[in-house]
Amino acid sequence: MPVLFLVQQRLPDGGLAYAFRASSLVYGDWWPGVLTAMLLHGGWGHVVANAVSALAFGPPVARLFPGFRGAALFILFYTLCGVVALIGYSLFHLGSDDLIVGASGAVFGLLGAALRLLGRKDGSLRPLSDGRVLAGAVVIMLINAATGLIGFAPGVEGARIAWEAHAAGFLFGLVAIGPVAHFFGRRPT
Repeated sequence: MPVLFLVQQRLPDGGLAYAFRASSLVYGDWWPGVLTAMLLHGGWGHVVANAVSALAFGPPVARLFPGFRGAALFILFYTLCGVVALIGYSLFHLGSDDLIVGASGAVFGLLGAALRLLGRKDGSLRPLSDGRVLAGAVVIMLINAATGLIGFAPGVEGARIAWEAHAAGFLFGLVAIGPVAHFFGRRPT
């Protein structure tokens, strides 16, 4: 992410031509933005927060999927979390021309998936009905909503936080890791 941000800073418009707009879903203006927005960030604080979070929550999920096929599946899962996050955000802001950038929705998807692995040494998933999963999900969603509604997050002063994207990515990752792990041959216990 830091390397991509260095490249982004050298683009003529700072990469904003590749940002996502919720209005794209309504008007079909520029659909690739749903993918390229995940490669862009609003500043170094944004980059560091996403990179550190991805490093924290990505490895437990990636370990579920060894080998080349697993790496491809991990990247696909990460990307789908980000796409679902942007679509989730857009459902709350249909027609908005505000620019959306960042990998936070995809990272929150990794967080949701990692929550299902919490405390499991054998790589098995906790069921969605597990009390620890439910309690963790509630706490994460409350913190996310409070942070988004209050508008405070270190490193993003003056920028709006797309808490709806975080929520959508998190919920998708929390639920989708089950079928994805099953597809790869992992069985939840």
